[in-house]
Amino acid sequence: MKLTFYGHASVLIEIEGTKILFDPFISGNALAKDVEIAKIEADYIFISHGHGDHVGDLIEIAKKTGAKCVASAEIAGWLQSNGIESVHGMNHGGFIEFPFGKVKGVNAIHSSSFPDGSYAGNPLGFVFVTPSGSFYYAGDTALTMDMKLIPLWAKLDFAVLPIGGNYTMDVTDAIYAADFVECNKIVGIHYNTFPAVTIDTDKAVEQFTASGKTLLLPQINETIEL
Repeated sequence: MKLTFYGHASVLIEIEGTKILFDPFISGNALAKDVEIAKIEADYIFISHGHGDHVGDLIEIAKKTGAKCVASAEIAGWLQSNGIESVHGMNHGGFIEFPFGKVKGVNAIHSSSFPDGSYAGNPLGFVFVTPSGSFYYAGDTALTMDMKLIPLWAKLDFAVLPIGGNYTMDVTDAIYAADFVECNKIVGIHYNTFPAVTIDTDKAVEQFTASGKTLLLPQINETIEL
């Protein structure tokens, strides 16, 4: 699998030619000024929750690409009201089958509202199980014991975890989360975009290394193999 980082919590994961975009927030992120939104391709867009720093470019990219948007039922309805036809509403529950594999919506300890403050349903994380491998995209979440359930459903090849603190897990809690989900290869997101989530990235990598884990922090627009 390939992962491209577009800044903040926005990543694109390619699975055997299928391009899956997560939480597109690019134009509002000064650090992502060199990302050309018009060139982003996506077959699916998964949205963890409704906050502006996760849906900022969602409607534009969904309209441009025609990607199927997968999110809570409330976000799916909001997308439809904004002219997006290809949606799949979901919630916490069993695995859902897609052409590329299956996905389970899992608990995320956070909040979720649209940019206008209206209710956006439950925040979600996603566990993907595919013929090419399995991974966990946590979205915005605090550390939760529910993460210990994930190894019952999937043997993860990597996990995408927030590490910036303040609104989500910090580095220390993300290391605990890696233990909970039984995965030692972590891609860090949700850090350094705003002053409240600024971290020392060198120290973060050292902390993960000291715990026997690998923290990957790709540059914006960088693609890595996983």
